[in-house]
Amino acid sequence: MINCLIVDDEPIARNGMLEYIEQVEFLHAVAVCKNAIEASSALQNNPIDLVFLDIQMPKITGIDFLKNLPNPPLVIFTTAFPEYAIEGYELNVLDYLLKPISFERFFKAVNKAQSYLNMKVKKELIITEPYFFVKSNQKLEKIFIDDIFYIEALSNYVILHTRSKKHIVYMSFKGIESQLPGHLFLKIHKSFIVAVNAIQTIDNNEVTVGGHMLPISKSYRSLVMDRVEKNIFKRV
Repeated sequence: MINCLIVDDEPIARNGMLEYIEQVEFLHAVAVCKNAIEASSALQNNPIDLVFLDIQMPKITGIDFLKNLPNPPLVIFTTAFPEYAIEGYELNVLDYLLKPISFERFFKAVNKAQSYLNMKVKKELIITEPYFFVKSNQKLEKIFIDDIFYIEALSNYVILHTRSKKHIVYMSFKGIESQLPGHLFLKIHKSFIVAVNAIQTIDNNEVTVGGHMLPISKSYRSLVMDRVEKNIFKRV
């Protein structure tokens, strides 16, 4: 369930947004506020995941309100003025809804919020077992850590290259990196993480992992070599 806060100085807009929220089963309206002062109090006293925030409000605009939040939740701007779009995205708002807002456009935005929050939960998980599950091809598949050769970034997905097959998973590269045991995996490039035990050779700016040649970027080369040096037997 996504806990929502509505902030808008127009009663019709507040009621319309509330009606939309009540039609979506994974949304819950925690509070409805007519200005930034009420919204600040609501955020302090309630767990809020998503804010539908109007921009042009008296005394404190939605933009100024957002700029002064130390740890803001997800925010979707709701406004009749398209000229604020650029500034909205500079503030990392999730979406920008222009009034009058259709239910179709609203539903698209909240689905984006649900996907983002689900991904955030995944990022906060820590792998402590010798395996984990990923959703691939509409089903959950068990991945044994020892079976992973390397992990590749692909836009909003990652590709897990294992001994038996490739798994394409909807997850951020940073998210999977944060879950992996650091002593077993090594980042060699902005787009590649390799299993240390699967490294076969290191030659100049490349490593061979599971028969695949992968690049080592300049920014990661020193880290890679420091890691390798610790495991080199030196002749006395």
